[in-house]
Amino acid sequence: MTAITLGLDIGTTGVKGIALDLEGGLLAQVSRSNELRSPHAGWAEADPAQWIENSHAVLAALAAHPAVNVARVVGIATTGMVPAVVALEASGVPLRRAILQNDARATAEVSEVAARLAEHDVIALTGSPVTQQSVGPTALWLARHEPEMWAACHVLVGSYDFVAMALGARPHVERNWAIESGLFDLSGAPFVPAIAAAGLDSRLAPVAAPGEVVGELSAAAAGATGLLEGIPIVVGGADHVLSAVGAGLSKRGDWLVKLGGAGDILAVSTDPITDARFYLDDHPVDGLWLPNGCMATSGSLVRWVQGVLRETDLAALDAEADQRGAAEVLCLPYFLGEKSPLNDPALRGVFAGMHLGHDRYDLYRAALEGIAFGFRHNADVLAGRGIELTAATVTNGGATSLFWKRIHASVLGTPLRTVQQHPGASLAAAVAAAIGVGGLDDWSTIERFVIPGDTVDPEPALVERYDEAYALWRELSDVTATTMRALARR
Repeated sequence: MTAITLGLDIGTTGVKGIALDLEGGLLAQVSRSNELRSPHAGWAEADPAQWIENSHAVLAALAAHPAVNVARVVGIATTGMVPAVVALEASGVPLRRAILQNDARATAEVSEVAARLAEHDVIALTGSPVTQQSVGPTALWLARHEPEMWAACHVLVGSYDFVAMALGARPHVERNWAIESGLFDLSGAPFVPAIAAAGLDSRLAPVAAPGEVVGELSAAAAGATGLLEGIPIVVGGADHVLSAVGAGLSKRGDWLVKLGGAGDILAVSTDPITDARFYLDDHPVDGLWLPNGCMATSGSLVRWVQGVLRETDLAALDAEADQRGAAEVLCLPYFLGEKSPLNDPALRGVFAGMHLGHDRYDLYRAALEGIAFGFRHNADVLAGRGIELTAATVTNGGATSLFWKRIHASVLGTPLRTVQQHPGASLAAAVAAAIGVGGLDDWSTIERFVIPGDTVDPEPALVERYDEAYALWRELSDVTATTMRALARR
């Protein structure tokens, strides 16, 4: 009998898990919904207890699946959004809701930490500037606004590292969480000036690499999931990185459009190219890097629009929106500020160009197009830095919508490869688990589990329409920025 590994993805909108037969491929996949909480403008939080509840439920469902023999499960790895921040007391219990990577509350602290680090080449050292995504400003905000909680805080970890710890792993942070936090350099070593600027002292866990065994499934977690106690817990990685790897991005010029809760665009490079407008992550394969952009919203904005419109059927929304004119309404998707390439947490969302003949479906289409324009903006910036964008692939939850893929292909002006039955980052997490326990030799083996799907081609008429609209969209972003910042200060 061949071995089975499990991959668990802690996302903005849900927890997803897969069971992977190391010879036969995907056996089962299960998901549970997470709630994104935004109690104040620009805030983005999640309940770590819900992550654990959903993770237990997902693992239990996988364990009970008829295709899964729990005796054959040899490893579990986690992946998730990065760099979410979970503050833990010494016992490992969360002290408050997790602050997510697209949270924009620490605007003053971003400026303050950046000023304290002005004498250092932060971008060259860490791969990114000090932004709303950096952990240092978030830590400083917590110390100032929640001093009692901060005094009780023993360690800060990421979403997927916290879930791994709850399953039985020792305290750790994964290498790309460390890099994107701004508190470590590109080698994974502590960046002491940034740690000091944030007043973090000793509240950081050791760095661990994808594929590293960091513990065993505890008796309590085994009881909650139906799995066997003692199964190795292995480091997976950042969700956008593992989504790229799990979609087959393995050579220079490969690039990914990831339609998750946030919007990620990643390109494979043989050089560690840095820029203030995007981030840099370490590809699990030695010698490769992943310069990337991360938009604050993607699927999370679509879900918000669904809620506002009180529509539960995305397929029905797609069908109606497909009958509306392209780019008649423009949407700036900055409902949580924006990270790359603008690095401005004070921006806000905009719908522009509406008249009384427009309806809910025009607004929905505008949101989909606005996110696609955001991806194009990021692609333009990456290409402008000499990063090759040769072969594009689209993945994650939004990639189930043919309508949205058609929009993206036409906005980006490039064919989009798809992957059949692609479970996102959880696939590469399951592969990381297999590598960690010796069930697979290296990351190249992931190719056997990647099944190419159809290619979605740009539509010439839409390409022309979107080229014109994109120029207007960029102009709209520029001319509304001052107003949006003023509103954010109110």
